[in-house]
Amino acid sequence: VTQMGNQGHSEANYFQFKAWKEAGIIKDVTAVTAHMNNSRRWHSWDPNIKKFPPAEPIPETLDWDLWLSALLWHDYNTDFHYGQWRCWYDFGMGALGDWGAHILDTVHEFLDLGLPEEIIPVKLEGHNDYFFPMASTIRFNFPKRGNMPPVTVTWYDGVNNLPELPKGYGKSELDPNIPQVAGFEIEPIKLNPGKIIYSKELTFKGGSHGSTLSIIPEEKAKEMEKKLPPVPKSPSNHFQNFLLACQGKEKTRSPFEIGGPLCQVFCLGVAAQRLNRKLVFDRKTKRITNDAFGDAFLTGVPPRKDWEEFYKM
Repeated sequence: VTQMGNQGHSEANYFQFKAWKEAGIIKDVTAVTAHMNNSRRWHSWDPNIKKFPPAEPIPETLDWDLWLSALLWHDYNTDFHYGQWRCWYDFGMGALGDWGAHILDTVHEFLDLGLPEEIIPVKLEGHNDYFFPMASTIRFNFPKRGNMPPVTVTWYDGVNNLPELPKGYGKSELDPNIPQVAGFEIEPIKLNPGKIIYSKELTFKGGSHGSTLSIIPEEKAKEMEKKLPPVPKSPSNHFQNFLLACQGKEKTRSPFEIGGPLCQVFCLGVAAQRLNRKLVFDRKTKRITNDAFGDAFLTGVPPRKDWEEFYKM
């Protein structure tokens, strides 16, 4: 029994998206805009970095070798530890890897997106070889799937790197159920984390995690009101869902067969982000076909000495 930690997959958005998709309210989606424009930990750093930060004494309470696990050796520095690991290509996945699964999870599952054919870094502000850019716009092109048209998903992060909003967008709401990080709540901003879904007939806006979708503009929402299907309530939160699945009473809603391909999308995005060039991906062979160095990212570096035994199949 497996369950990925995108807890919104057991909240209202999951059941609403599923019901609206099955009822034909969400159909013929051609484009999705995903945005996370809050300040990130590395935004105050100097992108003209030439080397990793200097070694510092390892805290007595930290087993640094174990913390690094199979990764190549890095001298300890406080900017690698706690949540700071998210900042570095060698350890984390930036804003896309941190927030993508909380914004695009239902889009990815219920539109059966799978893996993209092209990943294009449209804009990378403050790009360097060590930590993530100050702002990123990344485009993912997904092909036609069955009777569903091709979809372009465009990701925006960076405080001032805001996407264009459709007419009638209205107010940007912040999901009140976003978990605290290190005891702090996320601060509301002009455009809070979320998504805009464009279909041939309708446009939807939504937030992150469990936030439900709204049809925009408001006049269109009122027109569609009587056509919307009932949406069941979640029978269990994400943690209960996992425990009940272990007892055979439910199935997990974000098992690795659902969460794994979603994470692979973000891994491809980070590869394009790090290399700062377009990647072409073969969905059948699962290889990058236009960039040998990028394709090597899919395998990664071998595990560090004494960690090999844990990576044998």
